[in-house]
Amino acid sequence: MSGSLRRTAAALGLLPFAVYLLLFLVVPTLIAVGTGFFDKSGAFTLDTVAALGNPVVLDAFANSFALSALTSVLGALVGAAACYGLLGARPDGALRAVVDSLSGVLAQFGGVMLAFAFVATIGIQGMVTLILRDTFGVDIFADGVWLYELPGLVLPYLYFQVPLMIITFMPALQALKPTWAEANATLGGSRATYWLRIAGPVLAPSFLGSLLLLFANAFSSYATAAALTSQGSQIVPLQIRSALTSETLLGRENLAGALALGMIVVMVVVTAGYSALQGRAARWQR
Repeated sequence: MSGSLRRTAAALGLLPFAVYLLLFLVVPTLIAVGTGFFDKSGAFTLDTVAALGNPVVLDAFANSFALSALTSVLGALVGAAACYGLLGARPDGALRAVVDSLSGVLAQFGGVMLAFAFVATIGIQGMVTLILRDTFGVDIFADGVWLYELPGLVLPYLYFQVPLMIITFMPALQALKPTWAEANATLGGSRATYWLRIAGPVLAPSFLGSLLLLFANAFSSYATAAALTSQGSQIVPLQIRSALTSETLLGRENLAGALALGMIVVMVVVTAGYSALQGRAARWQR
């Protein structure tokens, strides 16, 4: 087959994926961004974008940043510790197979199912809540029902952040060459020297890239927060829902487009940082 035919065949093979990207990524993004620059009559305006400076909107972005940063850091630390523990397991053993399978499933587990699982477990009448209260006299909601507020999103988010960290960071740990540790020991280096001067700098781009990926994952999450937090719009995705569906504040549909524009800007910056770090990490994983 000639070069031109191979290129044509490759282009045809990518066509379904290109159509998928166009219909479900490019077009919705353009619509979301475009609506933020037009008023209800269709006239161009910057008033809606200026509404991003509203204190309520700024609080929503601040809450989203804080929640995403907290859950990404905690998820990255716990996931990295789990990856380190798994280094001692056989790559083809049962433990690694179970952890890899569970991580792949739990990283995608969210939305209404995850919210229901937490309500049934540690909700006001949840199984664990009742056991702690009736058996041990511990009331986890003595200071308020935090599960249905912003702090209550931390645990559900960690439920899928930790498995995602295991999936993304484990290949970097596996890429560490045993010869590096042997060379360090031969030259009189300690275990601390190996992790601080060899493994640490090599793993840093992968760890930071995974951290950014976890941040983006939490920042863009909607379904779990929408199902668990029934009152208020404390984070940006819920602010967008409120702008589109509120029955008390009408005519805010264009604000949803402006909020989406703000989220897209954040995601572009995070994605660019992740790509740059992955490029550096890839040099050591070949």
